[in-house]
Amino acid sequence: MKLAEEQKRQKEDLHRRIIQLEKQLHAKQALQLEIEQLRGQLNVMKHMEDEGDLEVLEKVESLLRAVREKEKDLGHLEALNQTLIVQERMTNDELQDARRELVNGLKDMSLSASIGVKRMGELDSKPFHEAMKRNYSVAEADERAMELCSLWEEYLKDPEWHPIKVVNVNDKHEAVIDEDDEKLRDLKKKYGEEVYNAVTKALFEINEYNSSGRYVISELWNYKECRRATLKEGVEILMNHWKLYKWRRGMD
Repeated sequence: MKLAEEQKRQKEDLHRRIIQLEKQLHAKQALQLEIEQLRGQLNVMKHMEDEGDLEVLEKVESLLRAVREKEKDLGHLEALNQTLIVQERMTNDELQDARRELVNGLKDMSLSASIGVKRMGELDSKPFHEAMKRNYSVAEADERAMELCSLWEEYLKDPEWHPIKVVNVNDKHEAVIDEDDEKLRDLKKKYGEEVYNAVTKALFEINEYNSSGRYVISELWNYKECRRATLKEGVEILMNHWKLYKWRRGMD
């Protein structure tokens, strides 16, 4: 469980750094405002300087020192901000690397019914076979289903095809299928709702998990709750398998 605890600690650190960054940003904005106010006062005092009033001259010097001090503080704050941003990126990269390694390690393992590795954007071929069986013999139906499924796998990879659009629903942006898309309309009309649903499901998964790459990717998945599994859940499954493996070795 050490790995799970370490990942949890890293996530907590990342969360703390984000909060700290937000605080630093507010502090930076406040400092910038204060510097501008001081400069405004300084300009007013400089116009009065011509009168040769000793008190005015001293006030100008005092304001100059205050501006320099605030600018120095701002420089330190910006340096700290940059350091925190770099640390945040590094921590996030480490978490993503750990997740990828966990997915790779669990790919070929027989996992529990609730946690597993899901191929996001993979097209379910079963509805294609069922649709073809309605019009062809079993042997021919299988061949035609494979051909049609392969064709749609290529469509899914096509970066020039955009069957998903973003609409505003209750002041929130939401991805929906473009009902006017000709390819999808023809597919639904020719082969039915089940085949259409299989394709749109794969489309939504690709759009959410790999919209830039447009190819199938493996993701750690909580099947019970229909969501991405956490690193902790994945590590727990791995540890349980390791304990079971050691127990079985002990029984041999």
